[in-house]
Amino acid sequence: MPQTQDRNRQILLASRPVGAPVPENFRLVESAVPSPGPGQMLLRHIWMSLDPYMRGRMSDAKSYAEPVAINDVMPCGAVAWVVESNLEGYQPGDLVMSYTAGWQDYSLSDGSMVFRLDPNMPHPSQALGVLGMPGFTGYMGLLDIGQPKPGETVVVAAATGPVGSVVGQVAKLKGCRVVGIAGGPDKCAYAVDELGFDACLDHRLDSLPEDLANACPDGIDVYFENAGGKVFDAVMPLLNPHSRVPVCGLIAQYNATELPPGPDRLPQLMRLLLSQRIRMQAFIIFDNYGPHYPEFLAEMTPWVAEGKVKVREHRIEGLENAPQGLIGLLEGQNFGKVVVKIAD
Repeated sequence: MPQTQDRNRQILLASRPVGAPVPENFRLVESAVPSPGPGQMLLRHIWMSLDPYMRGRMSDAKSYAEPVAINDVMPCGAVAWVVESNLEGYQPGDLVMSYTAGWQDYSLSDGSMVFRLDPNMPHPSQALGVLGMPGFTGYMGLLDIGQPKPGETVVVAAATGPVGSVVGQVAKLKGCRVVGIAGGPDKCAYAVDELGFDACLDHRLDSLPEDLANACPDGIDVYFENAGGKVFDAVMPLLNPHSRVPVCGLIAQYNATELPPGPDRLPQLMRLLLSQRIRMQAFIIFDNYGPHYPEFLAEMTPWVAEGKVKVREHRIEGLENAPQGLIGLLEGQNFGKVVVKIAD
């Protein structure tokens, strides 16, 4: 375990962002390390996760989760060691994944949303990505809502991110043709050369609609939506009858302060859904699929170990650099799953 400290660094939400977050929206403070009470354990975080959903929690707009209160600790999942335990079933030295950890060195837990990890796992940070919430999201959304069939065309945006990369690789394992969409030639090359996608297109190019039509001559059977914006505009005309659209995120719109310019697209979308009999379904992973997490791990863990599903991480050193890491993530500056190393 890492050496214990006598202070707990915490990053709080100092103010609500208007548009894109800025460093002034966060504040780093120090407090005493908490002591576990009855039925609690003290966790020492070693890796924490940065994810797009955090931008939504910084807003006070109505959503599926309560907004973070001003001066509260920013939320996140973290890989942690159990330091002290008054909770049956856990003891010091256990390695766990906690989804209620927060941007801080230490947290108290009653065991809710905590999963035990193998203390000898070679890459514990993978519990935040391919073997954690993002991988679980891609896996369940694709297989349960997308229901890909061999020979079908699957398109996924943010193709080299922790969700999109899992969607594409699992779709290939299921015998599909996979077209990714990513930001920049390096990410597109990685999706094809390393992840095994059949094609990957740069969403930064004005030619995206034409490029996507050329890459999908038989149309699109499954579109995994985690981007929104102009990517979905390019996808819509290509959706086949009875196509499926799992929706887990809209990162292109998270920093928006008003509706996009141009004509109202809702009537076009509604007519398309009806005429093509399209299934478009949003989901929140643990709300919809929490009990399926063990079966996901049982299938994904050997795929990762055998190299059938490849992993790329964007690592940031130091809790104090988490705010800039989230800002960069929302601007597409990351390449792979963003994790922050807090302790050795």
